[in-house]
Amino acid sequence: MSEPARFQGLVKIPAVPAAKIVAAHQVRLKTKIEAPAAASVGEVLAELDAKGAQSDVFHLLAHALPPREAVWWACLGARDMYPADGSEQPKTLTTAEAWVFGPSDETRQAAREALDNAAPGDKTKLCAMAAAMSDGKLGPGELAEYDAPPGATGAAVFGMVTKALYSDKAQAPMRQSLYLDRALDIARGGNGRPEQQQVAGGAHG
Repeated sequence: MSEPARFQGLVKIPAVPAAKIVAAHQVRLKTKIEAPAAASVGEVLAELDAKGAQSDVFHLLAHALPPREAVWWACLGARDMYPADGSEQPKTLTTAEAWVFGPSDETRQAAREALDNAAPGDKTKLCAMAAAMSDGKLGPGELAEYDAPPGATGAAVFGMVTKALYSDKAQAPMRQSLYLDRALDIARGGNGRPEQQQVAGGAHG
């Protein structure tokens, strides 16, 4: 059984009903929600978690988190697919991270260019897509005249997190719990690295 307190204190997520976010972003959850229409994102996440609907939990979080926080969650998952020293990380990942650390038209443009020039097999182009469309447009500059599809950033984030989760099927069960902890930490205003905080806490305990 899920502990409801786990989904409280999500200060980065807008204090609006989850149903409003789902409708605005055209999110299609697979699980029937029994909570009332006015239920918060935290309440709906707790219900989904209790029902074992982890894909829907991730799907809702990807759209409920603000774009910058959501893109960072996606980037953390993308990093798991590459060596920790960063030697093989593609531009679609590094430019998305640059936008997270310094949101601007310039960093979004770099992410858009990385997306446009990505190789067919680029594993992290969804990170660049999420950053490039983070303001609801297809990108900066001339592309700012065109609206992105509803929920484009959230959809790209959900796709990236799912891809990272199952990039190593043997690690998927462990990663599922870790990725949820990361998203909830980000939603509480943390850096998305709860595993590092636990290690640090143990070192001082």
